[in-house]
Amino acid sequence: MGKTISEKIFDAHVIDVPSKDINVLRLDAVFCHEITTPAAINDLIERGKDRVFDPDKIKAVIDHVTPAKDTKTAIQGKILRDWAKRHAIRDFFDIGHNGVCHAIFPEKGFVRPGYTIIMGDSHTCTHGAFGAFAAGVGTTDLEVGILKGVCAFKIPRTMKININGRLKKGVYAKDVILSIIGMIGVDGATNMVIEFDGPVIAGMSMESRMTMCNMAVEAGATSGICRPDMATVEYLWEFIGKEYKSKKAALDDYSRWQPDEDAVYEKVIEYDVSTLEPMLTVGFKPDQVKPVRDLLGTGVDQIYIGSCTNGRLEDLRIAAGILKGNRISDSVRGIVSPATPKIYSDALKEGIIQIFIDAGFCVTNPTCGACLGMSNGVLAPGESCASTTNRNFNGRMGKGGMVHLMSPATAAATAISGTITNSEFFTGE
Repeated sequence: MGKTISEKIFDAHVIDVPSKDINVLRLDAVFCHEITTPAAINDLIERGKDRVFDPDKIKAVIDHVTPAKDTKTAIQGKILRDWAKRHAIRDFFDIGHNGVCHAIFPEKGFVRPGYTIIMGDSHTCTHGAFGAFAAGVGTTDLEVGILKGVCAFKIPRTMKININGRLKKGVYAKDVILSIIGMIGVDGATNMVIEFDGPVIAGMSMESRMTMCNMAVEAGATSGICRPDMATVEYLWEFIGKEYKSKKAALDDYSRWQPDEDAVYEKVIEYDVSTLEPMLTVGFKPDQVKPVRDLLGTGVDQIYIGSCTNGRLEDLRIAAGILKGNRISDSVRGIVSPATPKIYSDALKEGIIQIFIDAGFCVTNPTCGACLGMSNGVLAPGESCASTTNRNFNGRMGKGGMVHLMSPATAAATAISGTITNSEFFTGE
Protein backbone atom coordinates (compact mmCIF):
# COMPACT_ATOMS: atom_id res chain seq x y z
CA MET A 1 0.00 0.00 0.00
CA GLY A 2 1.34 3.43 -0.95
CA LYS A 3 2.00 6.24 1.50
CA THR A 4 1.20 9.93 1.78
CA ILE A 5 3.92 12.53 2.24
CA SER A 6 3.32 12.69 5.99
CA GLU A 7 3.36 8.92 6.38
CA LYS A 8 6.73 8.76 4.62
CA ILE A 9 8.14 11.47 6.90
CA PHE A 10 6.80 9.71 10.00
CA ASP A 11 8.31 6.39 8.91
CA ALA A 12 11.71 8.04 8.50
CA HIS A 13 11.63 9.80 11.88
CA VAL A 14 9.82 7.48 14.30
CA ILE A 15 11.94 6.41 17.27
CA ASP A 16 9.24 5.02 19.57
CA VAL A 17 5.63 3.85 19.42
CA PRO A 18 4.25 4.11 22.98
CA SER A 19 0.76 3.19 21.75
CA LYS A 20 -0.62 1.98 18.45
CA ASP A 21 -1.71 5.42 17.25
CA ILE A 22 1.13 7.52 18.74
CA ASN A 23 4.57 8.01 17.20
CA VAL A 24 7.48 9.74 18.89
CA LEU A 25 9.40 11.52 16.17
CA ARG A 26 12.99 12.72 15.95
CA LEU A 27 12.96 16.44 15.16
CA ASP A 28 15.07 18.13 12.51
CA ALA A 29 14.40 21.62 13.86
CA VAL A 30 12.76 23.42 16.75
CA PHE A 31 11.72 27.01 15.99
CA CYS A 32 11.25 29.54 18.77
CA HIS A 33 9.97 33.08 19.26
CA GLU A 34 9.64 35.43 22.19
CA ILE A 35 5.92 35.05 22.88
CA THR A 36 5.61 31.31 23.56
CA THR A 37 9.17 30.14 24.22
CA PRO A 38 9.97 32.12 27.43
CA ALA A 39 7.35 30.13 29.37
CA ALA A 40 9.03 26.90 28.25
CA ILE A 41 12.47 28.27 29.11
CA ASN A 42 11.41 29.36 32.59
CA ASP A 43 9.76 26.01 33.32
CA LEU A 44 12.87 24.11 32.22
CA ILE A 45 14.97 26.31 34.50
CA GLU A 46 12.63 25.65 37.44
CA ARG A 47 12.91 21.91 36.81
CA GLY A 48 16.70 22.07 36.72
CA LYS A 49 16.74 21.15 33.02
CA ASP A 50 18.09 24.31 31.42
CA ARG A 51 19.59 22.48 28.44
CA VAL A 52 19.04 22.16 24.69
CA PHE A 53 19.27 18.96 22.65
CA ASP A 54 21.27 20.54 19.83
CA PRO A 55 21.95 24.30 19.54
CA ASP A 56 22.40 24.00 15.78
CA LYS A 57 18.89 22.63 15.32
CA ILE A 58 17.21 25.37 17.32
CA LYS A 59 16.32 28.59 15.50
CA ALA A 60 15.03 31.58 17.43
CA VAL A 61 13.71 35.04 16.62
CA ILE A 62 12.15 38.04 18.32
CA ASP A 63 9.31 38.88 15.97
CA HIS A 64 5.93 39.48 17.56
CA VAL A 65 6.62 42.76 19.37
CA THR A 66 9.78 44.25 17.98
CA PRO A 67 11.20 46.53 19.19
CA ALA A 68 9.68 45.94 22.62
CA LYS A 69 6.74 48.24 23.40
CA ASP A 70 6.70 47.93 27.21
CA THR A 71 8.41 46.25 30.15
CA LYS A 72 6.56 42.95 29.71
CA THR A 73 7.58 42.52 26.09
CA ALA A 74 11.10 43.68 26.89
CA ILE A 75 11.35 40.94 29.53
CA GLN A 76 10.09 38.32 27.06
CA GLY A 77 12.76 39.38 24.59
CA LYS A 78 15.45 39.34 27.26
CA ILE A 79 14.55 35.81 28.37
CA LEU A 80 14.90 34.50 24.80
CA ARG A 81 18.03 36.57 24.13
CA ASP A 82 19.82 35.42 27.29
CA TRP A 83 18.80 31.79 26.67
CA ALA A 84 20.12 31.86 23.11
CA LYS A 85 23.42 33.30 24.32
CA ARG A 86 23.67 30.86 27.23
CA HIS A 87 23.29 27.86 24.95
CA ALA A 88 25.29 29.17 21.99
CA ILE A 89 22.29 29.12 19.68
CA ARG A 90 23.91 30.53 16.58
CA ASP A 91 20.74 31.10 14.58
CA PHE A 92 19.15 33.71 16.81
CA PHE A 93 17.71 36.75 15.05
CA ASP A 94 17.51 39.82 17.24
CA ILE A 95 16.32 43.33 16.49
CA GLY A 96 17.80 44.65 13.28
CA HIS A 97 18.22 41.15 11.88
CA ASN A 98 14.84 39.70 12.77
CA GLY A 99 11.71 39.05 10.77
CA VAL A 100 8.40 37.22 10.92
CA CYS A 101 9.31 33.66 11.97
CA HIS A 102 7.48 31.79 9.22
CA ALA A 103 9.07 34.02 6.59
CA ILE A 104 12.64 34.34 7.85
CA PHE A 105 13.25 30.67 8.66
CA PRO A 106 12.47 29.40 5.14
CA GLU A 107 14.33 32.38 3.70
CA LYS A 108 17.45 31.28 5.61
CA GLY A 109 17.19 27.73 4.23
CA PHE A 110 16.19 26.14 7.54
CA VAL A 111 13.28 24.19 6.04
CA ARG A 112 13.89 21.20 3.76
CA PRO A 113 11.73 18.47 2.23
CA GLY A 114 11.21 15.58 4.63
CA TYR A 115 11.96 17.64 7.75
CA THR A 116 10.07 17.41 11.02
CA ILE A 117 9.62 20.83 12.67
CA ILE A 118 7.76 22.11 15.71
CA MET A 119 7.21 25.57 17.15
CA GLY A 120 4.98 27.10 19.79
CA ASP A 121 2.96 28.83 17.08
CA SER A 122 -0.12 27.55 15.28
CA HIS A 123 1.01 28.79 11.87
CA THR A 124 4.12 26.61 11.88
CA CYS A 125 2.17 24.63 9.28
CA THR A 126 3.46 27.23 6.77
CA HIS A 127 6.66 25.21 6.35
CA GLY A 128 4.78 22.24 4.92
CA ALA A 129 5.00 24.10 1.61
CA PHE A 130 8.47 22.54 1.30
CA GLY A 131 7.27 18.97 1.77
CA ALA A 132 8.05 19.04 5.50
CA PHE A 133 5.88 17.98 8.43
CA ALA A 134 5.64 21.15 10.49
CA ALA A 135 3.23 21.69 13.37
CA GLY A 136 2.45 24.11 16.12
CA VAL A 137 2.64 22.69 19.64
CA GLY A 138 1.89 23.66 23.22
CA THR A 139 4.38 24.60 25.93
CA THR A 140 4.96 21.06 27.24
CA ASP A 141 5.72 19.63 23.80
CA LEU A 142 7.94 22.61 23.06
CA GLU A 143 9.89 21.97 26.27
CA VAL A 144 10.41 18.32 25.36
CA GLY A 145 11.47 19.32 21.87
CA ILE A 146 14.02 21.81 23.20
CA LEU A 147 15.36 19.35 25.77
CA LYS A 148 15.26 16.04 23.88
CA GLY A 149 14.71 16.84 20.21
CA VAL A 150 11.58 14.69 19.98
CA CYS A 151 7.82 15.17 19.84
CA ALA A 152 4.86 12.79 20.01
CA PHE A 153 2.13 12.89 17.38
CA LYS A 154 -0.83 10.80 16.41
CA ILE A 155 -0.25 8.92 13.17
CA PRO A 156 -1.48 11.40 10.59
CA ARG A 157 -4.64 11.04 8.59
CA THR A 158 -4.40 13.01 5.38
CA MET A 159 -6.98 14.92 3.39
CA LYS A 160 -5.88 15.46 -0.20
CA ILE A 161 -7.15 18.51 -2.08
CA ASN A 162 -6.37 18.50 -5.79
CA ILE A 163 -6.66 22.05 -7.08
CA ASN A 164 -7.50 22.04 -10.75
CA GLY A 165 -8.24 24.56 -13.47
CA ARG A 166 -6.65 27.95 -13.96
CA LEU A 167 -6.86 31.02 -11.75
CA LYS A 168 -8.48 34.07 -13.30
CA LYS A 169 -6.72 37.43 -13.35
CA GLY A 170 -6.87 39.06 -9.92
CA VAL A 171 -7.27 35.74 -8.07
CA TYR A 172 -4.41 34.54 -5.87
CA ALA A 173 -3.41 31.84 -3.41
CA LYS A 174 -5.10 33.73 -0.56
CA ASP A 175 -8.41 33.57 -2.41
CA VAL A 176 -7.93 29.84 -2.99
CA ILE A 177 -7.23 28.98 0.63
CA LEU A 178 -10.03 31.23 1.91
CA SER A 179 -12.46 29.50 -0.42
CA ILE A 180 -11.26 26.06 0.75
CA ILE A 181 -11.71 26.99 4.41
CA GLY A 182 -15.16 28.33 3.59
CA MET A 183 -15.96 25.06 1.83
CA ILE A 184 -14.77 22.55 4.45
CA GLY A 185 -15.20 24.64 7.61
CA VAL A 186 -12.96 25.54 10.54
CA ASP A 187 -13.02 21.93 11.79
CA GLY A 188 -13.11 20.25 8.39
CA ALA A 189 -9.55 18.94 8.68
CA THR A 190 -9.22 18.53 12.44
CA ASN A 191 -6.44 16.09 13.38
CA MET A 192 -5.50 15.75 9.73
CA VAL A 193 -2.83 16.95 7.37
CA ILE A 194 -4.06 18.72 4.24
CA GLU A 195 -2.00 17.64 1.25
CA PHE A 196 -2.37 20.33 -1.42
CA ASP A 197 -1.79 19.01 -4.92
CA GLY A 198 -2.87 19.38 -8.53
CA PRO A 199 -1.87 21.60 -11.45
CA VAL A 200 -2.68 24.90 -9.74
CA ILE A 201 -0.35 24.09 -6.84
CA ALA A 202 2.31 22.86 -9.28
CA GLY A 203 2.16 26.24 -11.00
CA MET A 204 2.41 28.25 -7.78
CA SER A 205 5.55 29.90 -6.47
CA MET A 206 6.92 28.79 -3.10
CA GLU A 207 5.59 32.05 -1.64
CA SER A 208 2.07 31.17 -2.76
CA ARG A 209 2.39 27.61 -1.47
CA MET A 210 3.43 29.02 1.90
CA THR A 211 0.26 31.13 1.89
CA MET A 212 -1.79 27.99 1.26
CA CYS A 213 -0.12 25.92 3.98
CA ASN A 214 -0.07 28.82 6.42
CA MET A 215 -3.86 28.83 6.68
CA ALA A 216 -4.38 25.06 6.79
CA VAL A 217 -4.66 25.38 10.56
CA GLU A 218 -7.69 27.66 10.10
CA ALA A 219 -9.50 24.58 8.80
CA GLY A 220 -8.40 22.65 11.89
CA ALA A 221 -5.48 20.87 10.21
CA THR A 222 -2.34 19.87 12.09
CA SER A 223 -0.36 20.90 9.03
CA GLY A 224 -0.59 21.71 5.36
CA ILE A 225 1.86 20.08 2.97
CA CYS A 226 2.88 20.20 -0.70
CA ARG A 227 4.96 17.75 -2.70
CA PRO A 228 8.53 19.00 -3.26
CA ASP A 229 9.34 19.73 -6.91
CA MET A 230 11.68 21.85 -9.01
CA ALA A 231 10.18 25.05 -7.59
CA THR A 232 11.26 23.80 -4.16
CA VAL A 233 14.74 23.03 -5.43
CA GLU A 234 15.08 26.44 -7.09
CA TYR A 235 14.04 28.22 -3.87
CA LEU A 236 16.54 26.24 -1.80
CA TRP A 237 19.37 26.03 -4.32
CA GLU A 238 21.59 28.70 -2.71
CA PHE A 239 21.56 26.57 0.45
CA ILE A 240 21.76 23.07 -1.03
CA GLY A 241 23.92 23.69 -4.11
CA LYS A 242 27.01 22.18 -2.49
CA GLU A 243 25.12 19.04 -1.46
CA TYR A 244 24.07 18.01 -4.97
CA LYS A 245 25.80 17.79 -8.35
CA SER A 246 22.83 19.37 -10.08
CA LYS A 247 19.30 20.60 -9.51
CA LYS A 248 18.04 17.41 -11.10
CA ALA A 249 20.01 15.38 -8.55
CA ALA A 250 18.41 17.39 -5.77
CA LEU A 251 14.97 16.83 -7.24
CA ASP A 252 15.63 13.11 -7.58
CA ASP A 253 16.54 12.98 -3.90
CA TYR A 254 13.57 15.08 -2.77
CA SER A 255 11.21 12.97 -4.87
CA ARG A 256 11.28 10.33 -2.12
CA TRP A 257 9.03 12.72 -0.18
CA GLN A 258 6.39 12.80 -2.88
CA PRO A 259 3.19 10.83 -2.26
CA ASP A 260 2.78 7.39 -3.81
CA GLU A 261 0.20 7.03 -6.57
CA ASP A 262 -1.67 4.44 -4.51
CA ALA A 263 -1.50 6.34 -1.22
CA VAL A 264 -4.67 6.06 0.86
CA TYR A 265 -6.34 9.29 2.00
CA GLU A 266 -9.02 10.01 4.56
CA LYS A 267 -10.74 12.11 1.93
CA VAL A 268 -9.93 13.40 -1.55
CA ILE A 269 -11.44 16.64 -2.83
CA GLU A 270 -11.25 17.66 -6.48
CA TYR A 271 -11.55 21.44 -6.59
CA ASP A 272 -11.76 23.37 -9.87
CA VAL A 273 -10.88 27.03 -9.29
CA SER A 274 -11.42 28.22 -12.86
CA THR A 275 -14.45 30.30 -11.87
CA LEU A 276 -13.12 31.39 -8.47
CA GLU A 277 -13.22 35.12 -7.81
CA PRO A 278 -11.56 37.26 -5.12
CA MET A 279 -12.71 36.25 -1.64
CA LEU A 280 -12.71 37.72 1.87
CA THR A 281 -13.94 36.89 5.35
CA VAL A 282 -16.89 38.34 7.21
CA GLY A 283 -17.73 37.82 10.85
CA PHE A 284 -15.26 36.33 13.30
CA LYS A 285 -14.48 32.87 11.90
CA PRO A 286 -12.10 32.02 9.05
CA ASP A 287 -14.77 29.93 7.33
CA GLN A 288 -17.19 32.86 7.11
CA VAL A 289 -16.12 33.58 3.56
CA LYS A 290 -17.84 35.46 0.74
CA PRO A 291 -16.90 36.83 -2.66
CA VAL A 292 -15.54 40.37 -2.45
CA ARG A 293 -18.39 41.57 -4.67
CA ASP A 294 -20.88 40.73 -1.91
CA LEU A 295 -19.36 43.40 0.34
CA LEU A 296 -18.64 46.11 -2.23
CA GLY A 297 -18.77 49.56 -0.69
CA THR A 298 -18.39 48.34 2.90
CA GLY A 299 -16.29 50.87 4.80
CA VAL A 300 -13.05 50.03 6.59
CA ASP A 301 -10.77 52.08 8.80
CA GLN A 302 -7.40 50.44 8.20
CA ILE A 303 -5.56 48.49 5.55
CA TYR A 304 -2.82 46.10 6.66
CA ILE A 305 -0.45 44.35 4.25
CA GLY A 306 2.06 41.97 5.83
CA SER A 307 2.28 38.93 8.16
CA CYS A 308 3.48 35.35 7.75
CA THR A 309 0.65 34.83 5.29
CA ASN A 310 1.16 37.70 2.85
CA GLY A 311 4.20 39.79 3.75
CA ARG A 312 6.63 38.33 1.23
CA LEU A 313 8.13 40.08 -1.80
CA GLU A 314 5.60 38.51 -4.17
CA ASP A 315 2.77 39.97 -2.06
CA LEU A 316 4.32 43.42 -1.91
CA ARG A 317 4.86 43.41 -5.69
CA ILE A 318 1.20 42.56 -6.30
CA ALA A 319 -0.04 45.32 -3.99
CA ALA A 320 2.45 47.86 -5.31
CA GLY A 321 1.38 47.12 -8.88
CA ILE A 322 -2.12 48.28 -7.95
CA LEU A 323 -1.04 51.20 -5.80
CA LYS A 324 1.45 52.70 -8.26
CA GLY A 325 0.29 56.14 -9.31
CA ASN A 326 -2.61 56.09 -6.83
CA ARG A 327 -3.20 57.51 -3.37
CA ILE A 328 -5.08 55.74 -0.63
CA SER A 329 -8.37 57.23 0.46
CA ASP A 330 -8.32 59.95 3.11
CA SER A 331 -10.86 57.85 5.01
CA VAL A 332 -8.42 55.02 5.75
CA ARG A 333 -4.93 54.52 7.13
CA GLY A 334 -2.58 52.08 5.44
CA ILE A 335 0.18 50.02 7.05
CA VAL A 336 2.63 47.69 5.33
CA SER A 337 5.16 45.47 7.08
CA PRO A 338 7.65 43.58 4.89
CA ALA A 339 8.10 40.21 6.58
CA THR A 340 11.92 40.16 6.77
CA PRO A 341 14.84 42.59 6.40
CA LYS A 342 15.75 40.93 3.09
CA ILE A 343 12.23 41.41 1.76
CA TYR A 344 12.34 45.02 2.94
CA SER A 345 15.72 45.54 1.27
CA ASP A 346 14.65 43.88 -1.98
CA ALA A 347 11.43 45.90 -2.03
CA LEU A 348 13.48 49.05 -1.47
CA LYS A 349 15.78 48.23 -4.39
CA GLU A 350 12.80 47.57 -6.66
CA GLY A 351 11.14 50.86 -5.75
CA ILE A 352 8.24 49.08 -4.06
CA ILE A 353 8.73 50.81 -0.72
CA GLN A 354 8.62 54.21 -2.42
CA ILE A 355 5.36 53.26 -4.13
CA PHE A 356 3.82 52.45 -0.75
CA ILE A 357 5.10 55.72 0.74
CA ASP A 358 3.89 57.76 -2.22
CA ALA A 359 0.49 56.10 -1.92
CA GLY A 360 0.24 57.18 1.73
CA PHE A 361 1.12 53.96 3.53
CA CYS A 362 3.08 53.80 6.76
CA VAL A 363 5.94 51.35 6.18
CA THR A 364 6.96 49.57 9.39
CA ASN A 365 9.77 47.21 10.33
CA PRO A 366 9.22 43.43 10.01
CA THR A 367 6.90 42.37 12.83
CA CYS A 368 3.91 40.20 13.71
CA GLY A 369 2.59 42.92 16.02
CA ALA A 370 -0.57 44.03 14.21
CA CYS A 371 -1.75 40.51 13.35
CA LEU A 372 -2.41 39.59 16.95
CA GLY A 373 -3.27 43.07 18.19
CA MET A 374 -0.07 43.78 20.11
CA SER A 375 1.61 46.63 18.22
CA ASN A 376 2.09 48.44 14.90
CA GLY A 377 -1.55 48.57 13.88
CA VAL A 378 -3.93 47.76 16.75
CA LEU A 379 -7.60 48.58 16.10
CA ALA A 380 -9.88 50.62 18.36
CA PRO A 381 -13.27 49.20 19.37
CA GLY A 382 -15.69 49.43 16.48
CA GLU A 383 -12.99 49.76 13.82
CA SER A 384 -12.46 47.38 10.93
CA CYS A 385 -9.38 46.37 8.97
CA ALA A 386 -8.89 45.02 5.46
CA SER A 387 -6.02 42.69 6.24
CA THR A 388 -3.74 40.18 4.53
CA THR A 389 -3.27 38.30 7.80
CA ASN A 390 -4.63 34.84 8.63
CA ARG A 391 -7.06 35.08 11.52
CA ASN A 392 -10.23 37.12 12.03
CA PHE A 393 -11.20 36.08 15.55
CA ASN A 394 -13.15 38.60 17.61
CA GLY A 395 -10.64 41.12 18.96
CA ARG A 396 -7.72 39.56 17.07
CA MET A 397 -6.27 42.92 16.00
CA GLY A 398 -7.63 44.84 18.98
CA LYS A 399 -10.56 44.62 21.39
CA GLY A 400 -13.83 45.21 19.58
CA GLY A 401 -12.19 45.34 16.16
CA MET A 402 -13.31 43.55 12.99
CA VAL A 403 -10.86 41.95 10.54
CA HIS A 404 -11.67 41.15 6.91
CA LEU A 405 -9.07 38.70 5.59
CA MET A 406 -8.21 39.15 1.92
CA SER A 407 -5.43 39.04 -0.65
CA PRO A 408 -2.84 41.82 -1.05
CA ALA A 409 -4.55 42.75 -4.34
CA THR A 410 -7.94 43.24 -2.71
CA ALA A 411 -6.35 45.09 0.22
CA ALA A 412 -4.54 47.49 -2.12
CA ALA A 413 -7.69 48.19 -4.15
CA THR A 414 -9.65 48.71 -0.93
CA ALA A 415 -7.03 51.18 0.28
CA ILE A 416 -7.46 53.29 -2.83
CA SER A 417 -11.25 53.38 -2.72
CA GLY A 418 -11.62 53.52 1.06
CA THR A 419 -14.25 50.77 0.93
CA ILE A 420 -14.08 47.06 0.16
CA THR A 421 -13.43 46.95 -3.55
CA ASN A 422 -13.42 44.41 -6.35
CA SER A 423 -12.74 46.81 -9.18
CA GLU A 424 -10.68 47.76 -12.19
CA PHE A 425 -7.79 48.40 -9.80
CA PHE A 426 -6.95 44.69 -9.96
CA THR A 427 -9.26 43.02 -12.45
CA GLY A 428 -7.96 45.04 -15.37
CA GLU A 429 -11.53 45.38 -16.60
